[in-house]
Amino acid sequence: MGLKVAFQMDPIGAVDIAADSTFRIALEAQARGHRLFYYTPDRLAFQEGRVTARGWPVTLQPVRGDHVRFGEECEIDLAEWDVVWLRQDPPFDMAYITTTHLLEMIHPRTLVVNDPFWVRNSPEKLLVLRFSELTPPTAIARDLATIRAFRARHGDIILKPLYGNGGAGVFRLDPSDRNLASLHELFTSISREPMIVQKFLPAVAKGDKRVILVDGQPVGAINRVPAEGETRSNMHVGGRPEKVDLTPRDLEICAAIGPVLREKGQLFVGIDVIGDWLTEINVTSPTGIQELERFDGTNTAALLWQAIEARRAAG
Repeated sequence: MGLKVAFQMDPIGAVDIAADSTFRIALEAQARGHRLFYYTPDRLAFQEGRVTARGWPVTLQPVRGDHVRFGEECEIDLAEWDVVWLRQDPPFDMAYITTTHLLEMIHPRTLVVNDPFWVRNSPEKLLVLRFSELTPPTAIARDLATIRAFRARHGDIILKPLYGNGGAGVFRLDPSDRNLASLHELFTSISREPMIVQKFLPAVAKGDKRVILVDGQPVGAINRVPAEGETRSNMHVGGRPEKVDLTPRDLEICAAIGPVLREKGQLFVGIDVIGDWLTEINVTSPTGIQELERFDGTNTAALLWQAIEARRAAG
């Protein structure tokens, strides 16, 4: 029997259908006979004990420029649906956090993927702190003296916003760079949040590996190679995806974090590995499944739906 599936996501009309993971997941759901409903996060609401969303039934097709057909706009009670996908991109701000609080009210009767409680409590650059033996030297601080001391210990560093995404605001500061104080002033003038600083890993020149896990199990990886003259490897800023195999170290990292992800209901996760080091655990809106499918034929979307359908069947 088909499931009623709602997608909370960024505007669907603007997605790149050849790269967007949410579109691929939704297309797979449709192929499996599930009913689709789409809405944007600003249309999620709490109304007198009900968690509602105003949006549209949709049908999808893999045709660029004509990939979505909308039904009549309507309001639904999300408690009456089987699955809600929490798939809008960060930044992980108070608007994002509020959606996790609202969706938590209907979970797990309505299965929210990923579990909104643990999405809220496990943002990408913070969950890795539980696995310090797997990560490069890392500090989270707002105080300039603390960041300077970290840099004095490690020399070449990466400085970035704690709740950013897509490579935005990521800076490499080598020992001769004199911009740390200016960047700190810039960050602190626009945000009250601390920053994250990590020891720079030269292995990033060979790529930043995205390893995809489904229900705690690794299913494959892609390598994202920085563009010429660029430190960041994110595909949003010109990183080039390449086919890559999982190494023994990748599997060791996945074996360490997989049970924690499974326990916390994080069905779809993308971790970032540079060389031998885990740098991020992405639980909000991970990407990369279309590239993986093109490289080695792994249908991650089908694996995700198998896991979800099994959970719904088990009650």
